[in-house]
Amino acid sequence: MFGREILGHPAAALRREWIVTNGAGAYAMGSLLANAPIRKYHGLLIAALEPPLGRTLLVGGLQASAQYGSETYALSSFEYSDGRLSEGYRNLETWHLDGTIPTARYGLAEAVLSQRIWMEDGANTTYVLLTHERGNDQINLCLRPLLTERDHHDTTVQADWQPRFSELANGVLMTTPAGTKVRMICDQATWQSEPASWVEEIYYREELERGYPDTARLVQAGEFSASLQPGQSLTLVFSTEAEPSTDGLTALAREQARQAALLEQARLLQKAPDFIKQLVYAADQFMVRRAVQLPDGSTWQGWSVIAGYPWFSDWGRDTMIALPGLLMATGRANLAADVLRTWSHFLSQGMLPNRFPDVGAEPEYNTVDATLWFFQALRTVYQATGDIQLVADLYPKLVEIIDWHERGTRYSIKVADDYLLTAGEPNVQLTWMDAKFEDWVVTPREGKAVEINALWYSALRTLGEFATLLGYDHDVERFRLAAEHVAIGYQRFWSAEHGYLYDVIDGPHGADPALRPNQLFAVSVAHSPLDDAKAKAVVDSCARHLLTSYGLRSLAPHDPHYLGLYGGDLKTRDASYHQGITWGWLIGPFISAVSKVYGVEQARSYLQPFADHLRDAGIGSVSEIFDGDTPITPRGCPWQAWSVAELLRCSVELNSR
Repeated sequence: MFGREILGHPAAALRREWIVTNGAGAYAMGSLLANAPIRKYHGLLIAALEPPLGRTLLVGGLQASAQYGSETYALSSFEYSDGRLSEGYRNLETWHLDGTIPTARYGLAEAVLSQRIWMEDGANTTYVLLTHERGNDQINLCLRPLLTERDHHDTTVQADWQPRFSELANGVLMTTPAGTKVRMICDQATWQSEPASWVEEIYYREELERGYPDTARLVQAGEFSASLQPGQSLTLVFSTEAEPSTDGLTALAREQARQAALLEQARLLQKAPDFIKQLVYAADQFMVRRAVQLPDGSTWQGWSVIAGYPWFSDWGRDTMIALPGLLMATGRANLAADVLRTWSHFLSQGMLPNRFPDVGAEPEYNTVDATLWFFQALRTVYQATGDIQLVADLYPKLVEIIDWHERGTRYSIKVADDYLLTAGEPNVQLTWMDAKFEDWVVTPREGKAVEINALWYSALRTLGEFATLLGYDHDVERFRLAAEHVAIGYQRFWSAEHGYLYDVIDGPHGADPALRPNQLFAVSVAHSPLDDAKAKAVVDSCARHLLTSYGLRSLAPHDPHYLGLYGGDLKTRDASYHQGITWGWLIGPFISAVSKVYGVEQARSYLQPFADHLRDAGIGSVSEIFDGDTPITPRGCPWQAWSVAELLRCSVELNSR
């Protein structure tokens, strides 16, 4: 619950944001400053027109006011390019999340008007429910939608953009020049059309910080007006669907029941702290439906994971890393199996896609580790479920992956003479440290990377286990011998001089002694290639130099290339992205490694700082990154799948030991 100490202060409220999603790529977003948009991504309907992508901003906001008695009260805030700030935030008394549903209460003299916002699961439909909760007189409402049609990454709309409007029995239908139809309806209100006009330029302060165009114009074409008696509600609906439901109270109950079921099925987390339970709701926001074209021409409804909101799509690496926490920790094993089957359909030359770009583009395959994380994810699902059929179905694809890696695949990814996996070409980023600006790969890691080979070793061991389960004796011996060779070769990563592992060996410049968190995976993976002494040294080095309250730095502060602050234009941000910035998801492998070396109780203590973070940035969720320097300010995506997932995974892991 937030009160006026946050909501009434623009600086505090504007740094806190909410999001609602629909399980198909669409979303709505705003800030705690009476929903004031601070990003080009903010709005009440960002529809996924080609799910889970094709995300298009259609309703950029709602100018709302209420008359109670003789006074008129603003209910919304906007920052304008001339410096003005509309004052709806001054009337906002409290704000909290009900599951993932933003719930605000406005004080209008002695009256209270509440506002709830959510999306219909699986539909491009946003609901705004307003309820007259307390008062002695009616509240008269004026609601003016602000409209546009642009890719959610853009701010510009053609100056001659002219949608057509046709009145409906309970609202209005907007048809855009591109043919998109948006219904704006409300059974309890009257729609009054007016000539479409541009409103003043809205200022997006976060875009200025990120070096992008920071203003945009939206269109208004009329208003809804209604009167609410005490106890009455109305629902405003924005939708691209042909027949969206207008019964807001029933739709709200349906969504609340759906969310309650999420927590109920997360049985492994029933005794977890409240902030971990909140992450069960947050985890669901990243799950999206993705259709898969089968060889017979039919379409299968698969599932995937949005890496982060608002600007990421579904990424292979992020999906595989996040799957154990998002789905297995929350009791959604069937969905986890569907995710693995979905991605397996896109396997090419022994590789999973790095990401699915925006609509109309083929998957990109510039990743060396997404495929290796696939083994780890499948192992997690099997260990929890005993689903031998899933293993049997995917086993041929796993063998195909190994075959391709042994003979060589894209981007010079291949098994070297020492059985270690080498990868990389100039101007190509392949590991999770993948920042690239134009032709500049910021963190080049050509050669044999420390975490890649830990994953490679664990994948071979895992595949040997699967071969045993399935009775493929020849494969058992094949993968056992391969893993033994990798374990021997892996000892070359040890730097006796530094007392930890090299980040890369056999690269263009030899061995790289930069102290990075990548070596933690050699301890945290299911099968570690390290002995106990080396594992302890790795954990100690990372704890001493990389650990922060909200994750691990991507580079030690004593390194001459360290950059501890994240901000500025894209080039400046990319320069620091993996050169010292704290990554929230890395707390996961760190906790797993600590629990192996020092025990569960010490490991558990590293979860607690995140309880405070859930009240900052993306409320109820976990940010992508944080500054490396104090005060470890949240940056990047306010909602990041693997950041949420790793806290959930670790919570279950620690409670099971």
